[in-house]
Amino acid sequence: MSSGGTALPDTRRFPLFAMLAVAVVGAALIILVGVLMRSSPKPAEAKPQVVAPPVAPTPAPGQSSAPPPPPPAAPKRPDPLALASNLERALRKQRLWSTVEVIGARVEVRSGSCADPAMTPVLDGAAAGFKAAGLTKLRCLEQSGRVVSDRDL
Repeated sequence: MSSGGTALPDTRRFPLFAMLAVAVVGAALIILVGVLMRSSPKPAEAKPQVVAPPVAPTPAPGQSSAPPPPPPAAPKRPDPLALASNLERALRKQRLWSTVEVIGARVEVRSGSCADPAMTPVLDGAAAGFKAAGLTKLRCLEQSGRVVSDRDL
């Protein structure tokens, strides 16, 4: 009995052609990237500019040389968004789960606890800060959108 198979010798060889093709493509990519990196425009270096200091005018005889005092700065208003965040945090501490939002010139508090007696002192405490920030109304709305309280600041 003879064993099965072919009488031809095994011709499997290492894929030399495929390896050469991969090497050529890789070398081409490296060269291309190198050329592009060299030809890319470099940011212009900042040249120091010489600026002459301003010349102060000579005061007329009998006038002082002191500069006039700066105008008084306008008082800085508190940030309404920071106040809203603080109010939301205070309500959370009281377990009066709410969301506080600044919309235009009013503050809206959405909560299922608007009718809760503990809500009024917290809102009263925050009202002065919102008024100082330039807001005009503070509303407490149920989750459905029904207005429970609406007060002027």
